[in-house]
Amino acid sequence: MDKTIKEQLLELADADYQKFSAALIPTIHNIMGVRLPELRKLAKKIAKGDWRTYLAHAESDYFEEVMLQGMVLGYVKTDLEEILHYIANFIPKIDNWSVCDSFCTGLKFTLKNKEQMWDFIVPYLSSEKEYEIRFAVVMMLNFFIEEAYINQILQLLDKVRHEGYYVKMAVSWALSMCYVKLPAATIGYLIANCLDDFTYNKALQKITESYRVDPETKKMIREMKRSVKRR
Repeated sequence: MDKTIKEQLLELADADYQKFSAALIPTIHNIMGVRLPELRKLAKKIAKGDWRTYLAHAESDYFEEVMLQGMVLGYVKTDLEEILHYIANFIPKIDNWSVCDSFCTGLKFTLKNKEQMWDFIVPYLSSEKEYEIRFAVVMMLNFFIEEAYINQILQLLDKVRHEGYYVKMAVSWALSMCYVKLPAATIGYLIANCLDDFTYNKALQKITESYRVDPETKKMIREMKRSVKRR
């Protein structure tokens, strides 16, 4: 390529968008300001070429450089064993919710490889690292909230123990999606669970914010909120 990936990204950077993105992702300070559609275009181009060489030498100085690597993995065509190898190498680079969630959303091949992907993601729930756990939770909420997995998901989420804000928010988001999609299977869990108060109450809040939940049900859900005593 005539220009390096970094040079191409810097040319695409937008100062106003940089400020907007930086406000949404306060945990990092290395954002160029490249819009996601531009990153996706570049990722598709790379995925059609020698993507292995790109990934072998890809730099990770900027948020967009890491995001781009994750997007490329969502577009490449290869066998499951190889892509899982690359995913395992990429996951430690995730250091914010935006890269995590966009990366997970892009792994659409999961839909055709449910059993193998389930076995791959579940161990990450036992990690001590905030974004490794969030990766597993977001993968679950994107691809596995269905009858075949709902009971396992609820059991596993109930055992997550990590004080990271972005873990708690992911678990609450996942539980709200469980309720919205499979309320009969989820309500019993919400009545009796081992969640911390913050995660539990946040899950209820997210349920009540869903347009797919009727007003009467929202009233019932609000009444389930735990009172949290201030220390």
